[in-house]
Amino acid sequence: MARPPAKDLTERELEVMHVFWSRGEATAAEARDRLEEAGLDRTYATIANLVRGLQEKGFLEQVNAERPFVYRAARTFEDVSGRLLGDLVSRVFRGSRAQLLRRLVDERKLTAEEKAVLEKILKEGGR
Repeated sequence: MARPPAKDLTERELEVMHVFWSRGEATAAEARDRLEEAGLDRTYATIANLVRGLQEKGFLEQVNAERPFVYRAARTFEDVSGRLLGDLVSRVFRGSRAQLLRRLVDERKLTAEEKAVLEKILKEGGR
């Protein structure tokens, strides 16, 4: 029996999604070119398969009917990153955001920018 498609993104699928989140609409060839510019050398066939899989999973949507097909993100970065982060907190830190924060801070010294962002978040009451 065939295994159902995974709902989560693989590392390579996430790489492709970042192209669409930053660019908006693109063809598979344009996505491949953007990845290559970022130092990620992937074949066109690999990217085309990833794009097709992302469409089947509901992460991308096709915006035209003629070739070359143009796609755009069907789910926002905020939605996807929030779900992935929530899963990380749940599975790795057993639901403890405090443990996640401690781990992030203990990992390496915070930059001035990171400290400023953290201070702003705390002043705004967490939002």
